[in-house]
Amino acid sequence: MLSFPLSMLGRAAALVLLAAGLRSCVAYEYEHEFWLEVDGSGTVFVTGRPEHWATFKGLPRPDADPGALRETARDLFERSGLRVRKVTVTRRDGRPYLFVAADFDDVNRLPGTPAFPDLQIRLAPAGSERLRLEGAWRPPSTSGAARSEGLMAVRFHLPSKVFAHDHAFAGVERGNIVAWRQDLAQGLAGHPLPFGAVMGDRSILNTTVTVFAAAIAGGLGIVARAVYGLLRTGRRRAQAVVVADPRSRGRGPADG
Repeated sequence: MLSFPLSMLGRAAALVLLAAGLRSCVAYEYEHEFWLEVDGSGTVFVTGRPEHWATFKGLPRPDADPGALRETARDLFERSGLRVRKVTVTRRDGRPYLFVAADFDDVNRLPGTPAFPDLQIRLAPAGSERLRLEGAWRPPSTSGAARSEGLMAVRFHLPSKVFAHDHAFAGVERGNIVAWRQDLAQGLAGHPLPFGAVMGDRSILNTTVTVFAAAIAGGLGIVARAVYGLLRTGRRRAQAVVVADPRSRGRGPADG
């Protein structure tokens, strides 16, 4: 009952947190950032220079005007079955960067789509109450050997406790973030960027809300019982006063 609204709330918060943290985070030249749910749905942010979009995702005309670039990127993601939330072209140090935010229903269906020819990813059960996330960013065979300075990354905001990871760059960050990165020059030269993690199969947010709701319900129950007890005690005391009052004894309806 709670999963749909909580999922939508989490994705809306993701956009807000991204906007708030862009200036404080490491600036990547090419990045995939996933906000994942335990059912495999989620939101992905892809940011990169137009020429890197052209190299890794086959986006044409890296020198196109911003309006045409946005429309081409939107079409690429919509043809891949995602619901595009935002497409924009920003500038950093005088250079353009294309940013796309889009929702998906199943992360396992992303590989091989027009928007993700450079991504292999799989989320599957891994024993009791565990999920295994694994895959790799892998450049298409047509990616050339051009050189460029800077870093590229694949990052995940996971919805539950992280029990293990495959050599994430900074370990588990802020409790549930794992990231892998390499020099962009390595990616352009054809080097893959593998990733993997094991997490719980229950959302921390859902569990927290459930516990919080149960605590509120329990507290309200205690208050209700206390109020009921006070009312009963009050009625008993009132009856005891009536019985103990001598003036109330031996009187009938006609007594004056």
